[in-house]
Amino acid sequence: SGRSGDDGGAPRPLYMDVQATPPLDPRVLDSMLPYLTAYYGNPHSRTHAYGWESEAAMEKARQQVADLIGADSREIIFTSGATESNNMAIKGVARFYKSRKKHIITTQTEHKCVLDSCRSLETEGFRVTYLPVKKNGLIDLKELEAAFQPDTSLVSVMTVNNEIGVKQPIHEIGEICRARKVFFHTDAAQAIGKIPMDVNNMKIDLMSISGHKIYGPKGVGALYVRRRPRVRLEPLQSGGGQERGLRSGTVPTPLAVGLGAACEVAQQEMEYDHKRISQLAERLVTKIMSEVPDVVMNGDREHRYPGCINLSFAYVEGESLLMALKDVALSSGSACTSASLEPSYVLRAIGTDEDLAHSSIRFGIGRFTTEEEVDYTVQKCIQHVKRLREMSPLWEMVQDGIDLKSIKWTQH
Repeated sequence: SGRSGDDGGAPRPLYMDVQATPPLDPRVLDSMLPYLTAYYGNPHSRTHAYGWESEAAMEKARQQVADLIGADSREIIFTSGATESNNMAIKGVARFYKSRKKHIITTQTEHKCVLDSCRSLETEGFRVTYLPVKKNGLIDLKELEAAFQPDTSLVSVMTVNNEIGVKQPIHEIGEICRARKVFFHTDAAQAIGKIPMDVNNMKIDLMSISGHKIYGPKGVGALYVRRRPRVRLEPLQSGGGQERGLRSGTVPTPLAVGLGAACEVAQQEMEYDHKRISQLAERLVTKIMSEVPDVVMNGDREHRYPGCINLSFAYVEGESLLMALKDVALSSGSACTSASLEPSYVLRAIGTDEDLAHSSIRFGIGRFTTEEEVDYTVQKCIQHVKRLREMSPLWEMVQDGIDLKSIKWTQH
């Protein structure tokens, strides 16, 4: 699995961080190569064959993306990735309807780019409701219903959470929004190609898609924008008016082709991948939990995407465990916030104790993960958790039956 170092040095760790990004599927690379070399025309050049062949490739890719989510190809806008798609959807809808509607609803566990887009709208005079989530990471639909105001323009709730893998009740949220004639946006970066998504059946009006989360290239994504009932956006990027005027700039043909191919492969393999990944995830969790006491699985056990597993190992510092597991590429929380030592805001939102939040590790299982890799990770994980606990005075106290909550710690 490509573990040898390029410099002939130490082997690279095995990869268990697919939520951050999985590898490129070789079939996707094959589809892209011709457009990086022989077919280099600008897809927006209408006067010669170079432009036409690139345009045809771009439109085929647009159809492949649309097919994966049950949309019309005219509803697909190519972007640079899900961060841009989320910014476009949230700011675009808010600003277009701002003369009449000034309120937005989202959740506290969204991806940072959604929360930051909402924060920036608050400085423009919009009001935002940040819905809390229950202990299991899911929103309470009653709370959602109570949050609507007469001037609510948009609800934005992610489909699958990138840190704890929980799957929100998208179908029900879509029904609630449609009944109130409020647009519904979902950040589906971690869901697309992994679980079935249908924009009409789920009554989704805007959906953000990322290329590199589905074994496609980095630097490309898409935004689905519904035509009926029509969603209007104010564009973020001005220019030559490409992508229905919503996203100016030359569409990068090789990247768009890669996104399309990744969507097609995902559609063909979704059922097989899901079954295989579920079995590997079950194997990982069962083996760890049977060998190690005091392990908590974060997020709902049922309503989830199985490939994203977030475990807290009580009395073990997550960072120390990551360091110890240096021959496995893992993370604590998301790649976007791993530079800060703050515990994850997603874990905080589900009410995880500060110390447990600091002891959490995210395991990612993907299309190319093998059973051997899972077993190796499990074995190393068990070994190091036991070792680190033996060094921990807290663990010793707990073994002696002392309730840590009852201790008065003095500050020296």
